[in-house]
Amino acid sequence: MTASIRDQARAGSLPIPQLVKLWSEIQPDALAFREKDFGIWKRITWGEYSRNVELLALGLADLGFREGERLAIAGEGIPEWMYADMAAQSLGGICVGLYPTSPWAELAYILEHSGSRVVVCGDQEQVDKILEARKQHGLSNLKWVIYVDDKGMRGYEEDGLVSIAEVIERGQRRAESDPAVLVNYRTQSAACSPDDPAIIVYTSGTTGAPKGAMLSHRNMLVAGCSVVDTFGYDGKNLEVLCYLPLCHVAERSFSTVMQLCCGSVVNFAESVDTVSMDLREIGPTLFLGVPRIWEKLQQTITIKIKESYPFHRWAYQAALALAMPIARREIASGGYRRGLRDKLVGKLLHLLMFRNIQRFSGLHRVAVCFCGAASVSPETLLFFRAIGLPIYQVYGMTETAAVALVQQPEHTAFGCVGVPIPSLQYRLGDDGELLMKGPTVFLGYLDAPEATAAVLNDGWLASGDIARIVDGEVQIIDRKKDLIITSGGKNISPSEVEHALKESIYIREAIVVGDGRNFVAALIQVDYDSVGKWAQEKALSFTTYRSLTLLPEVRELIDDEVNAANSRFARVSQVRKFSLLTKELDHDDGELTATMKVRRKAIEQKFVNEIVEIYGARA
Repeated sequence: MTASIRDQARAGSLPIPQLVKLWSEIQPDALAFREKDFGIWKRITWGEYSRNVELLALGLADLGFREGERLAIAGEGIPEWMYADMAAQSLGGICVGLYPTSPWAELAYILEHSGSRVVVCGDQEQVDKILEARKQHGLSNLKWVIYVDDKGMRGYEEDGLVSIAEVIERGQRRAESDPAVLVNYRTQSAACSPDDPAIIVYTSGTTGAPKGAMLSHRNMLVAGCSVVDTFGYDGKNLEVLCYLPLCHVAERSFSTVMQLCCGSVVNFAESVDTVSMDLREIGPTLFLGVPRIWEKLQQTITIKIKESYPFHRWAYQAALALAMPIARREIASGGYRRGLRDKLVGKLLHLLMFRNIQRFSGLHRVAVCFCGAASVSPETLLFFRAIGLPIYQVYGMTETAAVALVQQPEHTAFGCVGVPIPSLQYRLGDDGELLMKGPTVFLGYLDAPEATAAVLNDGWLASGDIARIVDGEVQIIDRKKDLIITSGGKNISPSEVEHALKESIYIREAIVVGDGRNFVAALIQVDYDSVGKWAQEKALSFTTYRSLTLLPEVRELIDDEVNAANSRFARVSQVRKFSLLTKELDHDDGELTATMKVRRKAIEQKFVNEIVEIYGARA
């Protein structure tokens, strides 16, 4: 029976909510979710998962939610997020994820554009933003605002505001008063087509207003199952920690969709602030991190070692010096340790040193680590492989359900993103742009036929990324629109230089500029924590982020880091000048997207004075 469910999921031949029902039938008492409540992990079985989805769906139907309508969800990852997601899809509706960090104006745009009829909010903060958006923009389609956490909600009396517990109770009453209602619902849910839209994911909007990418049930299942199959995961050995927002298509794919592919367990982090502790308590067997997560984890380990006793620092440095060459040979050998000496030394280093570091990070049970959303620097990949945590890079887009290419054993080259998943075709266009075709390619953008036609041609998706093939693996050079051409006609990949700069523990963000100019420069945001700690150790006085960046000693520190990064590039690609930003980049100020990607055009406009200072008045 389990194999049959896996086969159906792999083919994407059934709607996603049906998998919840099937798993609940063969393993009703097996663990599906863990959620931390007041410091204690609360268990939710597959039977409870399925029952909550059904009752919530009946309650939503009682509120008037119908096939083809959209339900939006704003909040952190919690079981109720998935109940609402599955309930809406099981009614033939479409789920629209909203970032919990988005300001009300951004939420208003997405709610208006998607025509969402219902919004499920995690807590009072999200409710306040939705109500403000409705007050300012009307949102005539929005009829119901459902909240999960009732803390602070007692005094609210707005029309259409109801708790999720009340909606589930409505569903319970409908099921008890008329058993045929539940039978009809189950029939309707099973009849949904796997090629219908399941979710709408709004793109980051780095160059303009976000677009709503429509992904089908088949898109999501084929993408998720491809990773599960490639790395041999099943219901017994797959356990993940869900800590990124579930509106992020990568988190959705790598946690909840992969769970449905094999009937495994998802643990919901208590909060963003407790992720480190949650990792240590759960010990997931698969972990997906965006580049910033891996860079921050490396910095944390480095700082902790610096704070340890001298002997411990010496032992760590000695172990790392031995491990680094082994890691390089391992990567060159396709991810395998070939020599007996490397195997023995690696095992010894693990027992004496790196096992404890893995436990400190909470990744001691991980079989496979992934990095997605953007490329990570080779030095970071080398560091984690050296301490026994190999990271495989995944390339995907919202428009490919998060997964298109993935590194795996035999395909681990530095700077590459692996080979295509089995169902995907790819080729390079005349200008080197990566083009993809297959069952994971999205249905199109919501109400945007021109934008859809611009990226889809006869089923081939234009990625917008310039790529090349290196020993059978795909290597992404940069975004097509971001490539810099200097006044001397030299093509430069800004992301490559930016990654090198951000390898420094003192640099949080770097934006390379130089298009049409005679040399490359950078706008740099320092890492407040690490630079602040460095300044304290040097007895330097500062009170704010701005005052820290204005210290001459800090500029000298960053200058040394820039020079170190420059040593790896030809002179034409080196950063000749830089400006330290006196404020931290922020989503609310329009400088970053909800996924913390840099909005280059907005930053170049906002920090025009800093650019003028670098290049002169004609900049």
